[in-house]
Amino acid sequence: MTDNNNDEEDISYIELDQFNLPAVVAATDNFAKDNKLGEGGFGEVFKGILPDGEVIAVKRLSKHSSQGFHELKNELMLVAKLKHKNLVRLMGACLHEEKLLVYEYMPNKSLDTIIFDPLKRHQLDWSKRFMIIFGIARGLLYLHEESCLKVIHRDLKPSNVLLDADMNPKISDFGLARAFVRDQSRDVTLRPVGTLGYMSPEYAYLGYVSTKSDMFSFGVIVLETVTGRRSNSMSECPDYSTPLLSYVWGKWKMGSATDVVDASLSEYPESEVLNCIEIGLLCVQENPEDRPDASTVVLMLSSPTSTPDEGRRAPTRPAFFFGSDDSAATRRVPPGSTSTTTWIGINQPPPVSKNGVTISELQPR
Repeated sequence: MTDNNNDEEDISYIELDQFNLPAVVAATDNFAKDNKLGEGGFGEVFKGILPDGEVIAVKRLSKHSSQGFHELKNELMLVAKLKHKNLVRLMGACLHEEKLLVYEYMPNKSLDTIIFDPLKRHQLDWSKRFMIIFGIARGLLYLHEESCLKVIHRDLKPSNVLLDADMNPKISDFGLARAFVRDQSRDVTLRPVGTLGYMSPEYAYLGYVSTKSDMFSFGVIVLETVTGRRSNSMSECPDYSTPLLSYVWGKWKMGSATDVVDASLSEYPESEVLNCIEIGLLCVQENPEDRPDASTVVLMLSSPTSTPDEGRRAPTRPAFFFGSDDSAATRRVPPGSTSTTTWIGINQPPPVSKNGVTISELQPR
């Protein structure tokens, strides 16, 4: 209990606009179910309308979630210091009686609600998808290199990329993020946090966290945005019998990478799409050193074509590869498997999950 009291004193000194509880209650119609936007380990998120007509999103901490309090505190202490057009904007907080964070409202919700929806994905033509990819990369560049802090998100995924009225992307949910000192390049955690399908192998298995962990997650999002397919689900469509990274790599090796493009895209500049696929594959390389950093990705996205003289590294087999690959150094069949499919990568196959639930630390960071 003492630790919690100290934590509450810590966040009370953070400089930001304060909202009073009655105003937030009125804006959300007393946190009405019809205004609920979503929920997570911290609690729930509600839509609200202020007296001047401005629409807000209110993150409400569950009174019974100690884990959620530490995530909220972590998010508050980080986001209050971060300002970028591709990060969701924290407008203020209410820290008395209840713990509430007030954010700008994103009318198009999160990327996953559109890109994986058979009907809504038609709202995203290629120009919008490229804008989303580029915007996420710019947000990561700010977090990793340009902000007053060096921040590793640790849970970057489509549900944590919010879209404004013009489909501009904004990275959100910094409850699991970690700030590094400026010259720090890597850290180790005994309890990796994140979402299966987006966690890099060195982080998921060894606890090594770095900016390259975020770049792996970014690479997965790029490939999902191009293909309209989830990385961590093979059951949503009978034709999706091959995991996304393996599927894209196989097509890339055969020289038919455009086969992976979402069928809902009727027109697109081939060179730009191929450039994004190449960047996605480079970001999901097994060796962190082989992945580009955010500044390199932004530069690569600005140049839709490449030449051998530019020295761009060619992608090789990605991490978490299922299939056969002549260049693979190791091949392992998952223990107990009766399938002839081969898993190629580090020592053990990745754990299987059928959902996108975040794995969270239970101790404060």
